[in-house]
Amino acid sequence: MKKNNLIYILLAAYLATFLRLFINNNFFTSLIGSFLVGFLISKRLSYSMEKLLLSGFFACFTSFSGFIYFLYKILNEGEWIKFMIFFNLIIIVNLFTMFIGFLISRKIT
Repeated sequence: MKKNNLIYILLAAYLATFLRLFINNNFFTSLIGSFLVGFLISKRLSYSMEKLLLSGFFACFTSFSGFIYFLYKILNEGEWIKFMIFFNLIIIVNLFTMFIGFLISRKIT
């Protein structure tokens, strides 16, 4: 990979992190990110554009660590049932949202 591509990926990650500060809601951010990733994976992106968007922007925008921290707080309170419900709900809802984005993208093109 070229140096310029790495710089673009870093800039995309910086932009995503900056945007994430304004939303300040892990669940909503993950839904937006999942929808847009689903929308983009149906497109035929070049290798460098795929890395820029999926590995650079959306990896930082959706931030898996925010999801883990949210679950950790629930688990730390000793609420195992609530933890299992949220864990499964978040994964299922995000996969469904990603699939909806994929289907909408296919319908448009």
